[in-house]
Amino acid sequence: MNAAELVEPSIRLTARDVTVHYGAKQALHGISIDIPDHAVTAFIGPSGCGKSTFLRCINRMNDTIEGARVGGRIELDGQDIYAPDLDVVELRARVGMVFQKPNPFPKSIYDNVAYGPRIHGLARSKADLDEIVVSSLRKAGLFEEVKDRLNEPGTGLSGGQQQRLCIARAIAVGPEVILMDEPCSALDPIATAVIEELIDELRENYTIVIVTHSMQQAARVSQKTAFFHLGNLIEQGDTEDIFTNPVNKQTQDYIMGRIG
Repeated sequence: MNAAELVEPSIRLTARDVTVHYGAKQALHGISIDIPDHAVTAFIGPSGCGKSTFLRCINRMNDTIEGARVGGRIELDGQDIYAPDLDVVELRARVGMVFQKPNPFPKSIYDNVAYGPRIHGLARSKADLDEIVVSSLRKAGLFEEVKDRLNEPGTGLSGGQQQRLCIARAIAVGPEVILMDEPCSALDPIATAVIEELIDELRENYTIVIVTHSMQQAARVSQKTAFFHLGNLIEQGDTEDIFTNPVNKQTQDYIMGRIG
């Protein structure tokens, strides 16, 4: 092991005592976690355990749900993301999101990727915009497959290609963090393997948080894992430790398939 591997990565996101209520129902109970930079952190747990709810707290997607209330504190680079003066649009540029089902806009492949940079004013000229689009598609491992049909609809791509287009769209606005909510659940095994390889490449430049139902996927792609159950964060740590030597019996039961 070299010296670089011995150094703990710096912390990009911190959450302390985060709670979420949907009306009278409490969905999250006091979640506290540190999420490191240049690493993949996987959230695992049974359906309805709160992992996607917590993921949506990180870019304030719960703001869009009527009756949702978020308590506690979440900081990105030391800044409280729920501060009253924070620009939520800017936050969502810094914290990109890739959803479970690929959701390209009903626009051309080019315009899907160019959309964010246009509305955020990131390109001074058409040449700048072209460069952002090509660079984002390259980073998402899609450019070679679509370079001759950039003006064709994004909805005409295969499922796996559409998901990579959505990743390119998220990358195009220069985020620091990319959230992925079960990004492979609608994809076949080959498309899933391509996305997993891409996630591994992207962590060199981004902080990645992935929600997954697949423990095998969490084991393959992540360096840190957090196990949620019934709205509580039960255990968190290095992925290898969580899967081979969990401290908590509930974690062990979930990994062994005894709870699900």
